[in-house]
Amino acid sequence: MNSPLHHPTASLRDAAPAADAPDELDALVQAITSLETIIAGWDEAHSLTVQALKSAIEDLHKEALKRLIRALKDDPVAGARLREALGDPVIHGVLRFHGLIKAPLAERLQQALDEVRPALAGHGGGVELVAIKPPDTVELRLVGSCHGCPASGQTLSEGVKKAIRAHCPEIVHIVQVSRGAPETRADGSSTIHFISPFALHAKSGWLDAGSLEELPEGGVSERKIKGRSVLLSRRGDKVSCFDNSCAHLGMPLEMGEVRDGVITCSYHGFQYLLETGECLTAPEVQLKVHAVRVDGSRVQVRLEE
Repeated sequence: MNSPLHHPTASLRDAAPAADAPDELDALVQAITSLETIIAGWDEAHSLTVQALKSAIEDLHKEALKRLIRALKDDPVAGARLREALGDPVIHGVLRFHGLIKAPLAERLQQALDEVRPALAGHGGGVELVAIKPPDTVELRLVGSCHGCPASGQTLSEGVKKAIRAHCPEIVHIVQVSRGAPETRADGSSTIHFISPFALHAKSGWLDAGSLEELPEGGVSERKIKGRSVLLSRRGDKVSCFDNSCAHLGMPLEMGEVRDGVITCSYHGFQYLLETGECLTAPEVQLKVHAVRVDGSRVQVRLEE
């Protein structure tokens, strides 16, 4: 049974630094922990009865606290005292348990990133929080195999952004920043994966883009998929896919010169790595990338909006 003073997601020990927690708080927590240990040994029927009683008491306390806060917060003097009271670890912990105040933004951001890190780590990648720019912007960096991956845009939108917006609805702008060339293994081989770990498990949305044999080795081929013009680039059995649109002014790229894995826009000379979509001319931008998989001899693309 979880109590307001000993809850896995909102314990008082997490609500304030240990140095700020008084001895009385430890005594409260220990007393409740002892009772929980006793109840854990009861049969299911008795345990469920206690759980129902606990929930009813918590609901009553939450409603009373909501009404108290509502009555005080709009009064300048009372509101100021209320904010001061939030510095008390017991008050802060109980209000957090009842969902009446939020954890600090930095803490909620880390919780969101911790949710997606296992999926990224399974593909040799990761994500770092670079900066929080109040009131509504965060900067992130994809690392490991996620950095420079053609599916990095989908990883960001389908995995990382969703987690952040679930935990931090006040964040409107999530900006991906780069730190240079994609990472390599000790043997010099690329750590790039060509499918986002979030797109990989998607069962729907994959669209046929033709056969692998139709794509020129080391070159590009323009395709229309659901009315959208995209470029496919092949290196052996690996394929990357981008919008057929230069990140500079949106001009089509299919007529650009391709040399040594780099395509040069025929209009204003912007250059992009065909392996990753990264811009060599202006590193802060990159081509719009889409997840790709090869099923037998067929190339399939999952378009990102």
